[in-house]
Amino acid sequence: MKKITIILAAVLLCCGCHKQPENHPQAERNIISATPSAVSLSARYSAAIQGKQDIMILPQVGGFLTKLCVSEGQQVKLNQPLFEIDRVNFEAALRVAEANVEAAQAAVKTNELTYSSKQKLYEEKVISEYDLRVAENQLLTARAGLAQAEASVTNARQNLSYCTVKAPCNGVVGRLPFRVGSLVSPQMPEPLTTVSDNSEMYVYFSMTEAQMLALVRQYGSIGKAINELPDLSLQLADGSAYNCKGRIESISGIIDKQTGAVSVRAVFPNPDRLLLSGGSCNVVLPETRENVIVIPQTATYEIQNKTFCYRVIDGKAVATLIQVEAMPDGKQYIVSSGLTAGERIIAEGAGLVRDGEEVE
Repeated sequence: MKKITIILAAVLLCCGCHKQPENHPQAERNIISATPSAVSLSARYSAAIQGKQDIMILPQVGGFLTKLCVSEGQQVKLNQPLFEIDRVNFEAALRVAEANVEAAQAAVKTNELTYSSKQKLYEEKVISEYDLRVAENQLLTARAGLAQAEASVTNARQNLSYCTVKAPCNGVVGRLPFRVGSLVSPQMPEPLTTVSDNSEMYVYFSMTEAQMLALVRQYGSIGKAINELPDLSLQLADGSAYNCKGRIESISGIIDKQTGAVSVRAVFPNPDRLLLSGGSCNVVLPETRENVIVIPQTATYEIQNKTFCYRVIDGKAVATLIQVEAMPDGKQYIVSSGLTAGERIIAEGAGLVRDGEEVE
């Protein structure tokens, strides 16, 4: 039995010695060439919308509201009446001031006659120079009283005009918290309403210090960046695109210590009154880069937060470390380093490729 086992083992060993070596065929892979091209990118920033002018309307005189001339959300023009305040007291004050002017005018005329008479008496040496100077001073006092009375008329007439509260600009009326009969005054903490000039809207957003430095390096200065940056787009709160383009109008020269960001103001036309003061949106800033290499994300894989791709050199896959920047479409990378123009890489299934694998 032991002899048969030894013979069988020898036969199996001989068969193994004559087994043919396995043939490893080349794997077929989709290979692309790294070709520089121009790409269009867009950076998005959360933003807040404000009217070009949001003017709080406060009364300049006190009294009871007698009339609301507008409604909430109404379009108004410059100097259009908004509110009426009780005018009775101010009309009476104006009449008193006008009566004081008439009395002051009469006093001036009386003192003019007195001074003229005293001049003749002085020339005839009937009165002393002292009496003449007293008469002259009385005339000057009367004239000063007339000037004060006329100023009181101007003030009273101005206060009366304040009883009609008018729109300081073209715009839209905000909330109306006060109704007819409400007592209002210039010292009240809450405004009668707010008029927003929304023919153009300011859109405020922030850039990081690094983004601002990149703009300065690209354009040379903040002023040149403002003049040469492309038009902006808006993405509204519902995700739709706003149909008008805007421009960056100013960039703050101060970095916020708490956020480390720089405030940027853009202006957008608002012909259809679609943008509302206090709203929120996203600002889309387009950017074009020339001569950059773009590869699909399927051509890469990651190990310990490092990105690799496979270059094809002499028919073999060679793992290569690259630096990339994700594009907004989520499907491609911009290669900032690690690849040069004309090099060939494996375009798909990078995670299934072995380093040194033969490919065709």
